[in-house]
Amino acid sequence: MSRDEPRARYGRYVGGPDPLAPPLDLSEALEAVSEGVMSGYSPEQSMREFLRRGGRGQAGLDDLAGRVQRRRRELLERGHLGGTLEEVSELLDKALLAERGQLARDTQMDPMDRTLREMTIENLPDSPAAAVGELAEYDWASSDAWEAYRRIQDLLGEEALESRFAGMKQALENATDADRAAVSEMLADLTELLDKHARGQDTPEDFERFMDKHSDSFPEQPADIDELIDVLARRAAAAQRMMRSMTPEQREELMALSQQAFGSPELMEQLGRLDGLLQSLRPGEDWDGSADFDGEEGLGFSEGAAAMAELGDLDRLAEQLARGSEGSPLSELDLEAVARHLGGEAAVSLRTLARLEQSMRDSGYLSRRPDGDLRLSPAALRKLGGSLLRDAARRLSGRTGARETRMSGAAGDQTGASRAWRFGDVESWDVPRTVTNALSRVVAEGGDPGQGIRLLPDDIEVRETESRTQAAVALLVDTSFSMAMEGRWVPMKRTALALHHLVSTRFRQDTLQLISFGRFARTRTVEDLLSLDAEYEMGTNLHHALLLAGRFFRRHPSMQPVLLIVTDGEPTAHLLGSGEPWFGYPPAPETIRTTVDELDRVARFGAQTTFFRLGDDPGLGRFLDALARRVGGTVVAPDVDDLGAAVVGRFLHTRRGRPGSGDAWSAGGRWAV
Repeated sequence: MSRDEPRARYGRYVGGPDPLAPPLDLSEALEAVSEGVMSGYSPEQSMREFLRRGGRGQAGLDDLAGRVQRRRRELLERGHLGGTLEEVSELLDKALLAERGQLARDTQMDPMDRTLREMTIENLPDSPAAAVGELAEYDWASSDAWEAYRRIQDLLGEEALESRFAGMKQALENATDADRAAVSEMLADLTELLDKHARGQDTPEDFERFMDKHSDSFPEQPADIDELIDVLARRAAAAQRMMRSMTPEQREELMALSQQAFGSPELMEQLGRLDGLLQSLRPGEDWDGSADFDGEEGLGFSEGAAAMAELGDLDRLAEQLARGSEGSPLSELDLEAVARHLGGEAAVSLRTLARLEQSMRDSGYLSRRPDGDLRLSPAALRKLGGSLLRDAARRLSGRTGARETRMSGAAGDQTGASRAWRFGDVESWDVPRTVTNALSRVVAEGGDPGQGIRLLPDDIEVRETESRTQAAVALLVDTSFSMAMEGRWVPMKRTALALHHLVSTRFRQDTLQLISFGRFARTRTVEDLLSLDAEYEMGTNLHHALLLAGRFFRRHPSMQPVLLIVTDGEPTAHLLGSGEPWFGYPPAPETIRTTVDELDRVARFGAQTTFFRLGDDPGLGRFLDALARRVGGTVVAPDVDDLGAAVVGRFLHTRRGRPGSGDAWSAGGRWAV
């Protein structure tokens, strides 16, 4: 490359979200929302919690709110509000020192005149404001002293204007009388425009004429009079809050000094009228607040007002972030304010959170009920179920790297024949036959196989297998309060969803019934079970759950019954003849008897039965072991995190026609007697 050719430079994109970044991955957000739903929160609350907490590599609203508070502390600890008073005192000392030196050196001065001058400067009040006021008519002998004194007057005017008009201090450095007159004219025109607006008599042309004449004083370049008022009111309110944040002594000194701005009280009178109009036009601004500055650096009048304005912006931003955590759309947050006060990276984080929120709503993962509440949609349940099933497969496979062959849903021994594929088939493809069908179709249609072929559903053939018995699967899950207290509530729901997904996607011929049992038992849809809140409900009514399972099996007499029971406690309730539950603890003999009798009736259907025992209660262990021996079933004792893998594994085991032999599942995927 020659030296004259332009060189390309590469760096991080800072203009917003990276345009080359991959699309948003909603998997983490969906999992977080689903986990919250299974814990008993609404989808809306769960999504708010995810946005508040953030995700992997993604700052959340809490982190941004923390940055707001840290920036607020930095401002308050940066300095104190006496900077202008300190600078005035320094300039006054400089002026008096220069004047004393000139009086001592000037031998041509009339002695009486020198004495009067010396008496004036030596008897000044201790208050800088009072001293500056007394020197207003003093005839300075030293030109350096006069320049220092004039600098005090100019400083006060520049600070007062800068606190309300950005960039005014720099514009007025070394200003002439004509410059000051132009500022005074601008203030008069502005006051007239705002007064006219307050009376409802202004027109857009009035604003345009004002901006054509005075646009240099407004770097924000407001688009209309309302934007102009917003900018001015925010800064004027910050200046008032800054004054209220001073000590009474500082405030009194500064107000007295301000009357000497540019050598007369006219500027402060104009600003006072302007502040009054702005306050009447924007009463919602914080005109009465204050803050405690406790740093070492002295902040001038305009610096203090700017700090107060930023504090006001940060407070508004903190309020917006809080509303975002509570449910307001994140798209309503002020991204420009975030970028201005927290940096571009924080603005990108907030924009990403807003996109995540909107994408979750637009993705179809959340659907709205007729009553207006959000719930997980069928698409979300399918995606989450698939994720839980893959997790169960990993746990079943252990650390050996085995593939998910246990999840394949193979239909039985192959017959050697093939047949056309039908929707719902889970048999393996006959690849040679499928490819041959596709080639024959392309040739028959006059196409050129050399140009490639595209498979169509009609081309597919599957390897025929011996018919597999259909199953009626009843999953009975304990929803007594102990399940929630011991941290088993969410794993129970995850297990139900994983099994539901397996049956609905890979064993479509089978039928699954979910039954919850606490004081009562109820049949549940997977959606109802996932959104079920934990309630303090006394009773573990396995008897009622077995009654419902028996009815389910009777409705499917041609299917192989599979009974899976997840519980962490012995039965403590049963149904009376009236249909009301009876509760007793410790378990009453009548409760045990009715439960065992109902289990016997279910066993007559030929149900392959597995009990999943949660916890280490030895009494429960002995009870379930006795029930399993009674019906030729199996007891599985998984750790709570392995519950999903254990239930899915036992389902697959029974679907392969190998009823359990009394083995038990232990943590880590080992089998033990």
